[in-house]
Amino acid sequence: MTAAELDVVVPGAITQRTGGYIYDARMVDGLRGLGWTVRVHELAGRFPDGGEGGERALRSTLANMADGRLVLIDGLAAGALPRPVSEASDRLRVVALVHHPLGDESGLDTKTSERFLHLERETLSACRGVVVTSRFTQGRLAGLGVPEGRIRVVRPGTDPVVAVRAPEASPPVLLTVGSVVPRKGQLELARTLARLSALPWEWVCLGSLDRDHAYATAVRDCLDEAGLSSRVRWLGECDGDTVHRWYRRASLFVMPSYYEGYGMALADAVAYGVPVVSTTGGAIPYTVPAAAALLVPPGDEVALGAALESLLSCKGGEERRATLAAAARDEATKLPGWGDMVRSFARALEELAPDGAI
Repeated sequence: MTAAELDVVVPGAITQRTGGYIYDARMVDGLRGLGWTVRVHELAGRFPDGGEGGERALRSTLANMADGRLVLIDGLAAGALPRPVSEASDRLRVVALVHHPLGDESGLDTKTSERFLHLERETLSACRGVVVTSRFTQGRLAGLGVPEGRIRVVRPGTDPVVAVRAPEASPPVLLTVGSVVPRKGQLELARTLARLSALPWEWVCLGSLDRDHAYATAVRDCLDEAGLSSRVRWLGECDGDTVHRWYRRASLFVMPSYYEGYGMALADAVAYGVPVVSTTGGAIPYTVPAAAALLVPPGDEVALGAALESLLSCKGGEERRATLAAAARDEATKLPGWGDMVRSFARALEELAPDGAI
């Protein structure tokens, strides 16, 4: 595999602590480690709709690239902006990176969802190919009309976990890692925990509270009204060391997402040997081994409550957690490392947009 040059286009700072941005950043660092020359372009503006100068920033960034450049554009930056991509596609080798289709985001009305899906089809049709993070998303894009031969699946990697897990906490620690937004289901979890207040638990939530202020407020208000604020820790976006410490302390990883294009935080929980309670939304059943998790339908608070109750109850809860944790530890050895995934990513780019293919 020969080293190459690559321009990566992302909306905003690539250092943001979400799964998608962490994936982007790890691939950039990994390619550089392979000898690639990678330039990152961080677009100002509002995305995915391109407001506040976002569309202008994308157009200008692409226009300033030399003919023949290999360009990877994160789908959040271009999925709903087909025109700038189409204008540049005859002279640049453009590949899209799609974590999940924009129209599949939770909380969108039908009209907005359909508009985003229509625009994303146009954007992807102007690209040489698409990299996705799961076979589930590959199938989703194929269903939207992207030829399967132009799609490559490159899963996120996981870092090896060598640290010994901390002793089981009392009360059990429920850990959630992800921005507090409707798609992640924290409000449904808050309502469920309010009904399980008689059981022992502490909820630790790592993730931004600033991406949807109204939703984050609703989640916190729900817990305040139930008198449970003292049992919840809101730690916001955290550095890697803090995330590591909480995975080691967690008794359960709980993330009742409506939809995941992969679910890096879920895979990380498995890597740490933490039993998982999540949903069947999107790619989650493909990411989380069944033996290590209890998965319920998205939005089903009754099923979520039953799953949590079975793992937190005094009668058998600790034993059930131990069984799931042992399965997670076994499955952790099968998770791909970042090094292998970076090499797969490099091959995908070379196959989809080979040098000289203009």
